[in-house]
Amino acid sequence: MTSQTPDTIETDSLMQGGAGGGVSYGRPKREGVDTTHGAILYLESISVVFDGFKALSDLSLDIGIGELRCIIGPNGAGKTTMMDVITGKTRATSGSAFFGQNYDLSTLSEAQIADVGIGRKFQRPTVFEHHSVFENLELAMKAKKGVKSTLFARLNSSEMDKIATMLDMLRLGAEHHRPAGLLSHGQKQWLEIGMLLMQEPLLLLLDEPVAGMTDAETERTGELLNELRGKHSLVVVEHDMDFVAQIAQGDKVTVLCDGSVLAEGTMQQVQQDPRVIEVYLGR
Repeated sequence: MTSQTPDTIETDSLMQGGAGGGVSYGRPKREGVDTTHGAILYLESISVVFDGFKALSDLSLDIGIGELRCIIGPNGAGKTTMMDVITGKTRATSGSAFFGQNYDLSTLSEAQIADVGIGRKFQRPTVFEHHSVFENLELAMKAKKGVKSTLFARLNSSEMDKIATMLDMLRLGAEHHRPAGLLSHGQKQWLEIGMLLMQEPLLLLLDEPVAGMTDAETERTGELLNELRGKHSLVVVEHDMDFVAQIAQGDKVTVLCDGSVLAEGTMQQVQQDPRVIEVYLGR
């Protein structure tokens, strides 16, 4: 794997056209991210040690292009630390983390990692509560281009269409003028996901996206993530096993324990694994 700098990255606009001549939400691409081997993220023998405590221990996994991967495991398994390493918040003590074949994440800052196409959503939603839903999406889109230079620029028709398409996908069209602070918890979570998507990430990390949601909101979140499947690569850290079953759909589920991979397989396979039952599901 060879390393590149993030300023070689360019972003294609969302694909136009589709049924009825509208705007279809297309798969974003960035030139320079080498995914010719079929994977977008590689973690190889990652260890993270904090004052003698191993938060991650020889952790290795890879995420395929367009894959939706669920990560489960008991508290303290290393799930958050893993995402911290991917996004540059924490540096690995040993091992390597690559975005595509050619971007060594250990050499990039958090901002550069976001620029090359990795977005992260934390458990607690962060939106601009005094701004409308529409304005939140607009600000997120402008952040990709540089807020200072575009803050007072009018939206062109393509940009308006992108926001309208996002509102429709999030099912927040009827709320577009509403201050984000007045949304329900679930709606705020969807809005923040939409804000990340406006920045066209190739890989999206979601930390317990349905925590605190109603049953109806949880079901809708599952529908949303399944809509994104194939358009983005998704890593979902979650404790709600019913939700994981809803979105895993036969795809690989990774179980972490004590900072390393304990088991991998379909949801059915890991649920039947005696090791997983002992350390996690049996509790």
